[in-house]
Amino acid sequence: MLNVQRIRKLFPGLNELVPLEDGRRTLGINLDNAATTPPFIYALNSISNFSPMYSSIHRGTGYKSIMCSEFYEEARESILDFLNAPRNKYTVIFVKNTTEGLNLLSHKLVEKNDNVLSTFMEHHSNDLPWRNKCKLDYVDINEDGSLNMLDLESKLIEKDIKYLTVTGASNVTGCVNDINALASLCHRYGTRIIVDGAQLIPHKSINMSGCCIEEEIDFLVFSAHKMYAPFGIGVIVAKKEFLEDNNEPFIKGGGTVELVTKDIAIWDRSPLKDEGGTPNILGIVALISSMKLLNQIGMDNIHDEEIKLTSYLLNNLKRLPITVYGPNNAKNKVGIVSFNISPLYHEQVATKLSNEFGIAVRNGCFCAHPYVEKLLKIPEEEIEYYVKNYDKVKKPGMVRASLGVYNTREEIDRFLYAIEYIIRRRYI
Repeated sequence: MLNVQRIRKLFPGLNELVPLEDGRRTLGINLDNAATTPPFIYALNSISNFSPMYSSIHRGTGYKSIMCSEFYEEARESILDFLNAPRNKYTVIFVKNTTEGLNLLSHKLVEKNDNVLSTFMEHHSNDLPWRNKCKLDYVDINEDGSLNMLDLESKLIEKDIKYLTVTGASNVTGCVNDINALASLCHRYGTRIIVDGAQLIPHKSINMSGCCIEEEIDFLVFSAHKMYAPFGIGVIVAKKEFLEDNNEPFIKGGGTVELVTKDIAIWDRSPLKDEGGTPNILGIVALISSMKLLNQIGMDNIHDEEIKLTSYLLNNLKRLPITVYGPNNAKNKVGIVSFNISPLYHEQVATKLSNEFGIAVRNGCFCAHPYVEKLLKIPEEEIEYYVKNYDKVKKPGMVRASLGVYNTREEIDRFLYAIEYIIRRRYI
């Protein structure tokens, strides 16, 4: 069982007062963790402590450069260990964030005639990069926003699918996909799996090996800023066997080549070929520090406590006259709850929560427009209206509350009080 008050001491700024529109100040509550998370103090201190050793990565002969290069390479191994990804099978490519990582993979892995499956659950970052690069299709969702497994298998049977690219957990509903079970299903039909792990990785442990070879995840992409290390680093974890290619790198420049002449460039091997430019070593320092601390806290402990808090939030919201989207069972989701209060516009609710109660949430479509359109059951003709008038009309959306490891039941009670207050005054 987590001692959340002790966990809160691991973060800066949680006791900061924020201004309200009436001039008062109140203790701020952050329920916008699905967008980004605050840094661990330990990660901040690790950057500060490492800074005197900061130097260039690779090819430098100075002592500091050698130390930084060694840390950089050892960081790959630490990440693989965190994810139970055997070092002989997997490697790590460092990128800026999940968005860049998925764009890199779409550049590296597919050709025009390849069949690729995405899903209607996806963040734009796991949808848009694949468009116009391959034959792209989408797996449908169920009424509660979960993945339609029957539709997935029928599409795997129907076509020769090269890749399924799928979220580990939805940033809209929190709905969790069993990525190892998906891997097993995909591999049965000769399909490889790419997992957008951005929303999943801070909430529960990921086992890239599964319990057998069929359950192994082929590719995983995630961002450090979702796991309490917001300093501009992201990660691709990939099976080495799928990275052996002669393609030009996604980002060309320093660090990507073996030799360059006026007429030719001989590219280095991956992962170095795919890490153009000066690496963000301080971002990696923060990420490794965060992973160490998350391991000490225990990912299973984090997950168990989050289920309790999410259940408490869901059960109390369900007794109110509002619409909640996504699975009703907290065991099937991470700590993300999206909702609407009719007839209030979603932006109005989010603004009231901030201006009158000091509670930070998010509103809109959360960079997952097709998913939200389906959850809201917006007809095609209405979608066409928004397409034609997107810059003139209010767009549909939701309000999202998302939990972090440091959120408390007392904060949820304040949030619920605010929601009830808004409901009582919605027609005023």
